[in-house]
Amino acid sequence: MSKKTPQAIRGTQDIFGPEAEAFAHVVETFERIRRLYRFRRVEMPVFERTEVFARSLGETTDVVSKEMYSFEDRGGESLTLRPEFTAGIARAYLTNGWQQHAPLKVATHGPLFRYERPQKGRYRQFHQIDAEVIGAGEPQADVELLAMADQLLRALGITDVTLHLNTLGDGASREAWRAALVEHFRAVRGELSEESQERLEKNPLRILDSKDPRDKPFLADAPKIDDFLSDEAQAFFAAVTSGLDAAGVKWVRAPALVRGLDYYRHTAFEFIPDAGSASAAALGAQSTVLGGGRYDGLIESLGGPPTPAVGWAAGIERLAMLVGAREEPRADAVIVVENDARLADAIALLGRLRQAGFASELLASGSPKKRFDKARKIPAHVLVSFPVAETGETIRLLGDGSPTAAALETLVRGR
Repeated sequence: MSKKTPQAIRGTQDIFGPEAEAFAHVVETFERIRRLYRFRRVEMPVFERTEVFARSLGETTDVVSKEMYSFEDRGGESLTLRPEFTAGIARAYLTNGWQQHAPLKVATHGPLFRYERPQKGRYRQFHQIDAEVIGAGEPQADVELLAMADQLLRALGITDVTLHLNTLGDGASREAWRAALVEHFRAVRGELSEESQERLEKNPLRILDSKDPRDKPFLADAPKIDDFLSDEAQAFFAAVTSGLDAAGVKWVRAPALVRGLDYYRHTAFEFIPDAGSASAAALGAQSTVLGGGRYDGLIESLGGPPTPAVGWAAGIERLAMLVGAREEPRADAVIVVENDARLADAIALLGRLRQAGFASELLASGSPKKRFDKARKIPAHVLVSFPVAETGETIRLLGDGSPTAAALETLVRGR
């Protein structure tokens, strides 16, 4: 009986070719931008104790109750593949003594895991870039993170998106607003969607971003956060918006943009494609390109002292979709061996070119008669051939006339 070839697991992807180049371009651009802003690189475990995410994300959230990949290890401990970065970074901040570096600016990227329905731009194993500032309670930290995100998107050529910005106020402001929302929506509970009825008791703020037509009639006249902001909260938001204006970051107010968990404070934000734009068409219903906010209560929920923090994350797959497929960069040099007796010379030249920093490739397999034609099809600045020595010629060069080609030809001839 023949064995079937194993298939990829639903919700995962094998990335290759132009799509892989787009993915790599996003990561490389992120690494360049985070260095400009002096964010330290961190590497985090792919799994944590389940309680890290349960305590940080909330037991009642869909991520914890429905989407996490949790398992019991051989020691009987419940572990979870990370569904996001922030909780693990917050845990590391506490357990590794990173408080000594506060305010700590860190950035990372890598795979995350959520069991949800796969759809365009969303997978069960997906990848994100992430930036966090922990231990900074000043509005300038929010401004710096948002300026960094804005510069990253522009560096990727994604210019048809806009920063949507809101404030959730300080703890007292948020709680007063929450109580008013509960009172407002309880009066019409029977007319709300089933999802919003469930949210009313768990995360009433989330009703504000409901897309269900049954909820929309009750959203327009719902209490607004601005009516409950303390003087301190108003001053904080004003400092953020004036800082963004000074940094040249365009933004619009989005009063319905919320974060449901209680530890979120002050700034909440998302970069969203402009209506009718190419990015909006590419992403479809998955509209948010990059999002985040200030989570001043998270460290405390994990057993640490009250610690201000703010951060954002963006899906690499979504950004790569907006960047578009990218061809593999042109090689600096392709070396083709038409005369197998010259293979050692070709290998020696290949080594010198790579040591000098030139991306080079060697073609020395298959029919010697077909190698040259095959090599000419590889995009490169210079083609170096070791031909059959019928005329005494031992090497020939075909360059494209670029400065790179000129430098390569000088190096090859000066061997």
